[in-house]
Amino acid sequence: MQALTYELLHEDKQTGARRGIIHTPHGDIQTPIFMPVGTQATVKSVTPEELKEEIEAQIILANTYHLYLRPGHKLVEEAGGLHNFMRWDRPILTDCGGFQVFSLSDLRTITEDGVEFKSHLDGSKHFFSPEKVMEIENSLGADIIMAFDECVGYPATYEYTKNSMERTTRWAIRCKEAHKNTEKQALFGIVQGGMYKDLRKQSAEDLVALDFPGYAVGGLSVGEPKELMCDVLEYTTQFLPKNKPRYLMGVGTPDYLIEAVLRGIDMCDCVLPTRIARNGTALTTYGKVVVRNKTYERDFTKLDPECDCYTCKNYTRAYIRHLIKAKEILGVRLLSIHNLRFLTKLMERVRIEIENDNLLEFKNEFYKKYGYTKE
Repeated sequence: MQALTYELLHEDKQTGARRGIIHTPHGDIQTPIFMPVGTQATVKSVTPEELKEEIEAQIILANTYHLYLRPGHKLVEEAGGLHNFMRWDRPILTDCGGFQVFSLSDLRTITEDGVEFKSHLDGSKHFFSPEKVMEIENSLGADIIMAFDECVGYPATYEYTKNSMERTTRWAIRCKEAHKNTEKQALFGIVQGGMYKDLRKQSAEDLVALDFPGYAVGGLSVGEPKELMCDVLEYTTQFLPKNKPRYLMGVGTPDYLIEAVLRGIDMCDCVLPTRIARNGTALTTYGKVVVRNKTYERDFTKLDPECDCYTCKNYTRAYIRHLIKAKEILGVRLLSIHNLRFLTKLMERVRIEIENDNLLEFKNEFYKKYGYTKE
């Protein structure tokens, strides 16, 4: 029995963008999809009920590194796994913690066995091997889990990137061997290789030969120019199988989501919508609105005239600005609900446009309204 299958429904005739369904033990996921990030088993300031009913999220992410440090993966397992622990009955994806190990810990030692690192919470020492990461992710119980990898920053030398990519592939083999819950949890391999196309090709081909249920593209959107990201992504996806889902890790701005889909990606995630909400910023059809600014003090219109979210149905920019300036929690909650719904609704529209073979025209129309410069 397979934990996950992918059904390709349609490809946009102009661009090859994919419309599909991912079938998981906790329900189907209509793709392309944006996935809200619930780092510590919660999407910040938003309840699971709001995620389902107001935002219409189909799948959320949780983080292996953070949940290992607190409350501990064994405690989550005792609670019946993440779904039961956080009362979320739809699909969950857990990342492997590799990005956090490399980005949050300044003191780390990488060997063939794994990575020794210091906790960003208290400085205590820990060790992640592929086998340990699989133990943690098996305990957490997400529908989709990620193999342990090293996310190489930008820029990086060819030699370092090559060695890291090859080690990531060896770690992927060990993850597959250590994965114990194959009937309920689908393990994805992560394609690395930095900005070097030959390394991307080698990484993709080596991982595809291992026959994972799905594949992520990691190590992009790590500081490189947008044009380079798009170029490397477009080159990489051609080596990934059409009958399995493709996940671009860590992108969440509207333009990056559309550009990813145009290059054959099915799944994206990012902390951006809730992070900018905490800074008083809203995503709208006509660009970002920094609602904390004084210009909105007496603006009694809704955040986005084209949005159907709970926030836009009920509250004005002036009221939300007041909440943010007064440091009231409700302000962050209302902006988070809006930003998350904005991105899920954007992807709903993208799915329709793919079915109509019209994604390129939609992109141009959306970019013009949003205020993006012409590509």
